[in-house]
Amino acid sequence: MLTVRGADLVWTGVVEQPGGEIACGPDGRVADGPVEGEVLDASGCVVTPGLVNAHHHLLQSAFRTLPGTRGVPMREWLPRMAAAYAAVGVDGELTHAAASVGLAESLLCGVTTVADHHLTWPPTAGDGVELASAVAAAAQELGARLVFVRGSARDDPQSAAASADAIASRLGGDATGMIQVAVGPAGVHSDAPETFALLGEVAQRHGLRRRTQANEQVDVEVAAERYGRRPLELLDEWGWLAPDVTLAHLCGVTPGEIARVAAGGVSATHAPGCDLPMGWGVAPMAALSDAGVAVGLGTSGGGSNDAGHLLADARLALQVAPLAGRAVSAREVLVWATAGSAGGLGRAELGRIEPGCAADLVCWDVTGVADAGVADPLAGLLWAGPGRRPRHVVVAGRVVVRDGQLVARPEIEVAGSLRGLLGSRAAG
Repeated sequence: MLTVRGADLVWTGVVEQPGGEIACGPDGRVADGPVEGEVLDASGCVVTPGLVNAHHHLLQSAFRTLPGTRGVPMREWLPRMAAAYAAVGVDGELTHAAASVGLAESLLCGVTTVADHHLTWPPTAGDGVELASAVAAAAQELGARLVFVRGSARDDPQSAAASADAIASRLGGDATGMIQVAVGPAGVHSDAPETFALLGEVAQRHGLRRRTQANEQVDVEVAAERYGRRPLELLDEWGWLAPDVTLAHLCGVTPGEIARVAAGGVSATHAPGCDLPMGWGVAPMAALSDAGVAVGLGTSGGGSNDAGHLLADARLALQVAPLAGRAVSAREVLVWATAGSAGGLGRAELGRIEPGCAADLVCWDVTGVADAGVADPLAGLLWAGPGRRPRHVVVAGRVVVRDGQLVARPEIEVAGSLRGLLGSRAAG
């Protein structure tokens, strides 16, 4: 049990409370009254709910800043990334090392839940349980929440569905809420209607969320070439515009498409740190939100966004919003990065600090020069110092980052494991 005490400001996700304390009960949830146990000093901090990264590709943490992969058309980027995966070799060992780096980076950036859309399944992966379990093990070791999305990118539809079924059977029964399984084709540019249908059947059988990517550059191009249609038209036809579906990216959607997404009850995930620097499009997230679409935030993977720093991407979302429709406030974007993202995962207990909600929270130190002169300390988290590290991070009532350092494993060890593995494979 844990009590977080002495904060300058607590933002619950709904209201702002000067000072006060937060009690984390033995069930890993926010308690409705005092608890015994450790007291965590949050003096000089703004406390927020844990950030929720609703769209990541953790494997790509091993493939950042590769030559020829920056600012190129998506048609060129995809095969270059695939060649890099093949050259290194994707197996359980690499998947665990890459996921450990991506999840450690996430925790050190105030992200307590990560949705990992895993799309790379070499022939040696079999039913995929080994790779999925490697990612889950990394999350368990570090204390992060994980949503593992069994994705597909040109996989055989029957094999993808069988793999998703096996992964859901192995990992999907986690009653603690620390591991969640979902399914998700890469997009209409990559997967056939049969893949969407079969993965949808797996989702229905196991009670899983569905996720996919829509309207990035290549998605629009291939949909037009192959089907003479727009991606969202196809997704609607294939039964993938529904309340259990979350769509990532949604670049350049039209007013009619926004209405279509809203009518379907779909959630949306903004990934500006990927789409903008790569030149793949801009999502009008304010317009989607205004239409009643639940909006979340993600970083996408290290192959296109070399950092997993969701707070920095939240700042980018603030900056680009006026160019895509209207300006948004820091509080609006912080909701996207917390409860908005959590809603797209079907996790109403995440992204808020309220009795009964998960005790996932972040203590952001605001005593440094980056916050000097800041009149609004909550907005200042984004505007004044988006590259900041939190002082403390708590997941399910457990301190997983203390005084800026990982608790479970030394950061240098996590980084060294991936560096050493990549070095040995390059040498071999």
